[in-house]
Amino acid sequence: MKSELDINPYGVVAEFSDDKQVLNAAHKAREAGYTIMEAYSPVPVHGLDEALGRKRSILPYLVLLGGLTGCIGGFFMQTWMSHIDYPWNIGGRPSFSWPAFIPVTFELTILCSALTTVIGMFSLNGLPRPHHPIFNTPNFDRSAIDHYFLCIEAKDPKYDEEEVIKFLQELGPEAVTPITDA
Repeated sequence: MKSELDINPYGVVAEFSDDKQVLNAAHKAREAGYTIMEAYSPVPVHGLDEALGRKRSILPYLVLLGGLTGCIGGFFMQTWMSHIDYPWNIGGRPSFSWPAFIPVTFELTILCSALTTVIGMFSLNGLPRPHHPIFNTPNFDRSAIDHYFLCIEAKDPKYDEEEVIKFLQELGPEAVTPITDA
């Protein structure tokens, strides 16, 4: 059991009922100098990533690298097996017949791209994580249905709980709730 001294603040969460409100709140929080914040929404909100100051993900580059690895690896694997390691002379055909290598090369490209996508997505998102402090927010289950949430985290250099609560209340949310890491 944790005592009062062991409980660390995670942040302050504001609950909104409209996507325009959360987008406006994110813009105003960014303008106010808050940099470490997160928004939760039941549907994609156009412009929210930019309002939160998100950078583009490196996942597309990882997927490209995984696909190229599968493509080059598949082609050279078949070249090695049929031309260098164990060449067969079948009916006078050449042992290096690259058009026959295309189906396997294509399939390995797709396989390595898909595996890189899944593994990269899980690792970049920090999954699996069965519990997160944001789940302690009242009504957070509605973030999957019809409500929008903006959390300014305690890791933010400008974070002062009273100031953040006051700032978020000025934006007109339905509720403002401080949450802890417990």
